[in-house]
Amino acid sequence: MGVARQYCGQLGKQDNCQVAVSLSLANRHASLPVAYRLYLPEAWASDAARRKKTGVPEEIAFKTKPEIALEQIRAACAAGLPRGVVLMDAGYGTHSDLRTAVTALELPYVAGILSNTTVWAPGTGPLPPKTWKPGHGRPTKRLRRDAAHQPVKAKDLAFSLPAKAWRTITWREGTNVPLRSRFARLRLRIARRDFDRSEPWPEEWLMIEWPKEEKEPTKYWLSSLPDDIGFSRLVDLAKLRWRIERDYQELKREVGLGHFEGRGWRGFHHHASLCIAAYGFLISEQETIPPSEPRSSMHFQAPRLPEGYRPRGAAAQD
Repeated sequence: MGVARQYCGQLGKQDNCQVAVSLSLANRHASLPVAYRLYLPEAWASDAARRKKTGVPEEIAFKTKPEIALEQIRAACAAGLPRGVVLMDAGYGTHSDLRTAVTALELPYVAGILSNTTVWAPGTGPLPPKTWKPGHGRPTKRLRRDAAHQPVKAKDLAFSLPAKAWRTITWREGTNVPLRSRFARLRLRIARRDFDRSEPWPEEWLMIEWPKEEKEPTKYWLSSLPDDIGFSRLVDLAKLRWRIERDYQELKREVGLGHFEGRGWRGFHHHASLCIAAYGFLISEQETIPPSEPRSSMHFQAPRLPEGYRPRGAAAQD
């Protein structure tokens, strides 16, 4: 059910697979999905015979992955779940409508974007609407561009930055060594169809990661966080997605989230719900173990055997 040739995050390429859209709550110590829904490609969503065979509810219509994600975020807000910074990988962060809708919910975001995203370099922007003169047609309120006022790709902007724009920042301790890389950040505006707008897009952060050993930048983010946020804090939030990615690996490897082999809508979500509940229990149990406890006390002690106990099947003794 829902199997189609599409991008598979686990494989990092296109393949025949199922894709789920999920929303997790996370901090430095743990994360847990609070919403999890199978994505139905349009060919599946519009196929009445396959829908009936797999038990897809009538109210489930085709929605894009960003639309499902936004629905999940809205539901989490309505349910009173803790509000925080919305983190999105580039698969979702590139959708400006999703970023705009998240802002409308009064939630800040740190969203991955692609290197070809167009932005206005700091200090530049679209031209204001033309001055209207009576008798010269209808007035226009749209912003303008000309040969001297053009946006640039985020990648081109990164290559134009001076060496002093880059800072080496450590965001957490790794297994063997501290995790650090080079970053640059700028306050600017995106350039998405601003010629159809009467006001420029609001300023936000563009952050770029360019490890020293790489020939070009590796990651880009847009963030609506305030202009006074510390550089290290911004990096720390952007990199918090590692926590969610690691926990999903555990969910799939240790709890069996990725092992569903059924063909029904209800079964798929039932399986996911049980796996997520089990993982939530493990997280809660982990919190009861003080990190300073010696290893021997972190395990349950075997009960003392009663006097005269004899294992089943043992030979009788006189």
